[in-house]
Amino acid sequence: MEQIIETWLISNRMNLYLLSGIKEDWLSDVSASKGRTVGEQLGHLHNVRLMWLKEAAPYLLEGLSKIEKGTATIALLNESFLESAEAIGKLLEEGIEKQNIKGFKPHTIAFLGYIIAHEAHHRGQVILSLKQAGRPVSKKILFGLWEWGSRAKEIDN
Repeated sequence: MEQIIETWLISNRMNLYLLSGIKEDWLSDVSASKGRTVGEQLGHLHNVRLMWLKEAAPYLLEGLSKIEKGTATIALLNESFLESAEAIGKLLEEGIEKQNIKGFKPHTIAFLGYIIAHEAHHRGQVILSLKQAGRPVSKKILFGLWEWGSRAKEIDN
């Protein structure tokens, strides 16, 4: 179980690492194909976590708030990612013990795969949006997003 939770937390650290390479005024950038701003895309990650918590374990939502459209800041995203990642970690622990996540099929480990894939997809969209806006993320950050071993031992704060 420890490795499963650690994998989830490493994935969250990737969000925080990407966020560390984004400037506050970049959050309003949008991709060439329109859609969500960078801040809204990042807020969406947190909000989807809350959606799953509401479905599967509403008691884990205590103290967590949705990021409303147009309100994302670097500080709010950092804090929200840390808080919702901890709650999803608890959901995963319970899901492993119960051998399921309420409302998700087929099983808990598939849920882990789903949520990591969802967040990685949106990290890619954020990176593309910034590139199209003329504000490419640094190569250090881009390559660092693949260095899961380096992020494994970082502290979430």
